[in-house]
Amino acid sequence: MVCEQLWRYAQSYLKTVLAQDEFDQHIGPIQPRFEDDGCLELVFPNRYIKHAFASKYIALLKEEIMSNQPQFRSLSLRLVLEEDVSEPTAKAAIAPEMEAEGSSLNPNFIFDTWVGSCNELGRAAAIQVAGSPGKVYNPLVIYGDVGLGKTHLMQAIGNQIKKDDPEQRIAYVHSEQFVSEMIRALQKNAMESFKDRYRNCVLLIDDIQFFVKKVRSQEELFHTINSLLDAGQQIVATSDRFPKDLDGLENRLKSRFSWGLTVGIDPPELETRVAILLNKAQAVGAKIPEDVAFFIADRIQSNVRELEGALKRLVANASFLGKPITLSFAKESLKDMIDVQDKVVSIDSVLKAIAHYYKLQISELVGPTRKRIVARPRQLAMHLAKECSGMSLSHIGRSFGGRDHTTVMHACRTIEKMLKEDGLLKTDYDSLLRILNH
Repeated sequence: MVCEQLWRYAQSYLKTVLAQDEFDQHIGPIQPRFEDDGCLELVFPNRYIKHAFASKYIALLKEEIMSNQPQFRSLSLRLVLEEDVSEPTAKAAIAPEMEAEGSSLNPNFIFDTWVGSCNELGRAAAIQVAGSPGKVYNPLVIYGDVGLGKTHLMQAIGNQIKKDDPEQRIAYVHSEQFVSEMIRALQKNAMESFKDRYRNCVLLIDDIQFFVKKVRSQEELFHTINSLLDAGQQIVATSDRFPKDLDGLENRLKSRFSWGLTVGIDPPELETRVAILLNKAQAVGAKIPEDVAFFIADRIQSNVRELEGALKRLVANASFLGKPITLSFAKESLKDMIDVQDKVVSIDSVLKAIAHYYKLQISELVGPTRKRIVARPRQLAMHLAKECSGMSLSHIGRSFGGRDHTTVMHACRTIEKMLKEDGLLKTDYDSLLRILNH
């Protein structure tokens, strides 16, 4: 149980020293396993995240533990890739030195294990691309919030292409890794070798928002994309936003990404979240009652990663304590996670608060009228929904009468600017925040 305490402490500490998006990207995907030999095993979905943890974050943790948490000093740490969890691995020191490693495809990321009935367009497009790489929807860009399965879907494409054509080269890389490799190549005068790695292959590139404002890296990515398109090779990219909304990304790159197809991935609805839980439980050999699955899925709505984290904690606690998984046991085991989720404000709550505050009808806020007396409160409601609900822009847009995500983005930018200039609006905003967080 000390290992479990260490990981909880590590997460809490890293949340205080990292920006939220950095924590979500680099720490959120890590899954802990608590061994009987006093070793904390951390399982990473790919080599990029594993390398980032070893090269950046272990040093932070070691310093904190050595200075303030002596009870954890005797514990050891084991870092392992998800695809290697069944392989014997050596223990590592708290701050091991690791060489950079290229990312590889996760063999568990296939179409059969991807659940998302609310995202059938994305899945259908991905299957078509996998069946005819380079011939349809090239490039394919998949965008959406953290933890919704973008990487899973992209890697499913790569795994299917490799299955159909074992000789086809697949290059899967995170954008930050692409930039780091390019910098090292420039330093070592080895750009030709770098270019060769990302030419004549199917390119799967994660989180292209990382290229924002990195001019030299964008130039190299632009030439890489052109070379691959000219060679008829497939390109698949993921992003946390619609590519055209990435301020700081050059227009010529936005243009290239718009040549093919861009599809959004939305948070799964309740029934899909239940199906995801049941499927993942079956995959790890655990059985959870449907009432437990519905309870977890109802209370954790933000993303699939949070769902999976809740399931793994529940299964681990049941194993440690030798207790059956029941609804009451789930409520107790997941109490802190559920408490956090309960603090998330729903879009319905935002609509009700705005309607009451401005003496409007909800039907007016989600309706088509553009009267200023309604339009400004509607924009404020969209901004508050984005800030407080954790829902994607696409999901918010649908909740406001089926509007496009770009409308929500425009509303948020407008309100952010006005909050700096309009004291009355700032007063309204602060009052509404207090109401919603009460």
